[in-house]
Amino acid sequence: MQRNERFGEAEQVIRIGFLVNALLMTGKILAGYFGRSEAVLADGVESACDFIAIFSTMVALRIGRKPFDEEHPYGHGKAESISAVIVSIIIFGTGAGILYRSARSIILGGHETPGFVAVAAALLTIITKEWLFRYSIRKGARLESPAIIAIARDHRKDALTSIATLIGVTAAFFGFGAMDPIAAGITSLFIFHIGWVTFRSAAHDLMDALPSQELVSAITLLAEGVEGVEHVHEIKARRSGQYVIVDLKLDMDPEMTVKNSHAIATHVKRLIFEKFPNVGDVMIHINPHEEQHEDLIRL
Repeated sequence: MQRNERFGEAEQVIRIGFLVNALLMTGKILAGYFGRSEAVLADGVESACDFIAIFSTMVALRIGRKPFDEEHPYGHGKAESISAVIVSIIIFGTGAGILYRSARSIILGGHETPGFVAVAAALLTIITKEWLFRYSIRKGARLESPAIIAIARDHRKDALTSIATLIGVTAAFFGFGAMDPIAAGITSLFIFHIGWVTFRSAAHDLMDALPSQELVSAITLLAEGVEGVEHVHEIKARRSGQYVIVDLKLDMDPEMTVKNSHAIATHVKRLIFEKFPNVGDVMIHINPHEEQHEDLIRL
């Protein structure tokens, strides 16, 4: 998949989420108001906050699709991970807000019986948001996009929130008003977990942690299968948005000419690009095979 196709598909996921979220927000606010449900109304207001997450993701994708330049020789891909951190903070904030409102409601009491339209709105939100989560997480995993995966988790957060809303509103509809804040409080704990997972994944990428051992092993196996490569002395990899940047140290015959070793290295790089479409760049360093050499590093 070409670079423009990858980012075009990612932006389509965000646009769909934006439109669906706008419809849900409007519907929940109206249902909460006319259905006399504070929980559904609050859920609608919370959906308005999700536009911040969606907007930050849209901006990140626009920045991330820019090619490398003099100031950013490794590209702009980490904008997606920064966006994922922002989304995680929004998720944490949502969880904290729900926990606060639920605790306040339990302490103060005084619950109004909601109308059936509020129950229907909560149920529709669960179905829609769960579909959005599954659609977005599938696309995000295929594109290996931190921003899309983060926004998918935000959709799952909304689905969980709406489950609590549905339980609470349904219970209140049948006269058990206290179930609304209790269910919301329990759900906030799940939301905190989603926020933590999202933040941890983004921080992992921003700290240049290894993307996956499976990828490293596969690249090593491929490189060592090329004629002229005696051994992969060292391999490092780090994520930059939807792409992975790889650093390779290859051991070759010390008597080989620079021209031949360069040709082999170029062949290795081409094979990596062909087999791993998520690899954005490969830097290859040549070492003389079976000779003592010092690896100079200051980190």
